[in-house]
Amino acid sequence: MDFQIFKEDWGLFRKGEEDARRHQEKLKEIIRQRLPELITEESLILADDRRKVRIPLRLVEEFRFRFAPHQEILVGQANGQPGADEGLVFPGTGRGGAGTEPGVDYYEAEISLEEIAEIVFEELALPHYEPKNAASRRRVEEWGDLRRQGIRACLDRRRTLLNALKRHAKKGGEGELRLCPSDLCFRVGRSIESPEARAVVLAMLDTSGSMGPLEKYLARSFFFWMIRFLEANYANVEVVYLAHHTEARETTASEFFRKGESGGTRCSSVYELALDIIETRYPPAEYNIYAFHFSDGDNLPADNERCMELIGQLLEVANLVGYGEIEGPYFYTSTLKTVYQSIAHPRLVVVTLRERKDVYRALKAFFARF
Repeated sequence: MDFQIFKEDWGLFRKGEEDARRHQEKLKEIIRQRLPELITEESLILADDRRKVRIPLRLVEEFRFRFAPHQEILVGQANGQPGADEGLVFPGTGRGGAGTEPGVDYYEAEISLEEIAEIVFEELALPHYEPKNAASRRRVEEWGDLRRQGIRACLDRRRTLLNALKRHAKKGGEGELRLCPSDLCFRVGRSIESPEARAVVLAMLDTSGSMGPLEKYLARSFFFWMIRFLEANYANVEVVYLAHHTEARETTASEFFRKGESGGTRCSSVYELALDIIETRYPPAEYNIYAFHFSDGDNLPADNERCMELIGQLLEVANLVGYGEIEGPYFYTSTLKTVYQSIAHPRLVVVTLRERKDVYRALKAFFARF
């Protein structure tokens, strides 16, 4: 009689799953490292939700021991003496002149906007977000009560079965298990009032002539991600779009992100409009209020004192006031940032942006978890 003995390595069947998991972990690691530059990609911001971006990803090889093939001097250990570090030379790095070594294999991974947004929003939250008083309450349904009678659609099958099993066990577990009227358990809903957390975000943008294409692009990139963050995490948040030069006006989202203007700068005009909108439409007793203003800081010197006064009034009614100053190619001896730095208030956040990578830093500064 012939016998055949063999052993199957079931780990091989899980190899594809493990490789896929390692790939996703590597991909997320690279995304986190490159978030500041990825979130300001024009192809990503100007596209629809189905658009994907490509990022280079080095191939993940299997773990194994190997000798360094590109080292001329191999270092070991002998007679208990410590080895010497001769330095590593990676292929393709070169040290001047045309390279002769082979490169490192990589491919371009496609990442959707939703995947990037999920990673960006991991550390963000609306600061000081809280329920308001009875003026902003809503009715919700709870299903916490249990009764012996009710409609069939509200039958709690799990509890009913547990009641039957307990009753059957008390009788010794003999005979067939049958349901009795005493086993039935129905869920009953009740309507209660719950405080509702509502919020409004005032998006204020300087569209004067001193705001060049880069300055406006950085500001609009911030507001693009801000809106996506609010839509993904909060149900009752309204956004009011305000644009200004020497005069301020409320605009639509489409105009806010696409329309350009020119002229001088008087930042107090947008603060006056914001306070007027809050007073007439968003009472602080019913709304969490957030105001974010982006400008290059080039304001009329005579208007700075008025801006200080109005910022103080905003801080009295707002949960948070954020000011982002974008430093352009021109040098200004005095900007709004230098004026606001004299205000010591815990709910005033001032951020400076110099390049595209600073958009992510501004998001983390304005939407930090407290």
